[in-house]
Amino acid sequence: MTEAAGPMLVCDGVVKRFGSLAAVDGVSMVVNAGEIVGIGGPNGAGKTTFFDVVTGITPASGGRVHFGDTDISAFPADRICQLGMARTFQLNAAFDSLTVRENIEIAAYFGRQRRRLAGFRLGEDVRQATIEALDFVGLADKADETVARLPVLDRKLLMIAGAIATRPKMLFLDEPVGGLNVAEIDQIMAMVLKLRDQGLTIVLIEHVMRFLLALSSRVVIMHHGKVIFEGRPDKVAEDQTVVETYLGQGTQKRLKKFFDEQAATTNPAAVGTP
Repeated sequence: MTEAAGPMLVCDGVVKRFGSLAAVDGVSMVVNAGEIVGIGGPNGAGKTTFFDVVTGITPASGGRVHFGDTDISAFPADRICQLGMARTFQLNAAFDSLTVRENIEIAAYFGRQRRRLAGFRLGEDVRQATIEALDFVGLADKADETVARLPVLDRKLLMIAGAIATRPKMLFLDEPVGGLNVAEIDQIMAMVLKLRDQGLTIVLIEHVMRFLLALSSRVVIMHHGKVIFEGRPDKVAEDQTVVETYLGQGTQKRLKKFFDEQAATTNPAAVGTP
């Protein structure tokens, strides 16, 4: 079911310091229900640290984070997940010695409500959530394989399956297509769009600009822990600060060409124009 339109996530002046270094330096952001918001920027810009703070992996040094009507600023990661905010990671985080199915069952069991490890028993709700998640990402035929044997694409799909098995309202994807080829990137892109169409609100980090800009309704670019750009995808390459600190002239030209071609394709008046 699609959430009613309006703010789902509100970040107000979020700060994360490591000693004297402000890895995230006063980031404010609003994500509305049903959006795909893309975050880009050079390595070390603070993107993943921002994700870590918002999702409870590491505590903020300052600022507030609201998820819906709930102030989650001091909540731990497990509680935030159980409220409906799931995420994936840059590195392929999984229990390598367990099977694909067992990994997803663990996510479905602990990710939706508070449970104790003692008396661990899987109910029908967990089994059904696991089946649905594996079917969605296309790993049902590999459910009994040990995770350590999976190739890169399947491990990324596994993380997405684990996240959606918690049946979240909001999904954070940290570099979901890093290291993948063009066909694999297109596969993940189609999956993200399908999740959005099913009512999921998505925030993603990615260096592959085609993926970031084609999917996002709004783009945020970070540098040195600060937001240096926020706006429409087609405006990213027009911002001189972004070009100088992140894209470079070559990428700027390719992106402008990409959006010019997109405009020509979607504009009926341009069809047949030399």
